[in-house]
Amino acid sequence: MFKHELGQVVQITISGEEGRIKGRAEYTNMSNKYYFHHLTADGYAFDRWFDESDLSPAKPV
Repeated sequence: MFKHELGQVVQITISGEEGRIKGRAEYTNMSNKYYFHHLTADGYAFDRWFDESDLSPAKPV
């Protein structure tokens, strides 16, 4: 079962940078992974895979 939905706005827990979930991967012997699209603190667009534990729901504004 996945904690986050496709298209959901989430944040990288350690940095607070926000973005959207573009993809998900499920494995038998590893944690769920999420393909995450976000802008870095210096303004660059970035896509990267993250472990489920590294992401949390974005805080409402």
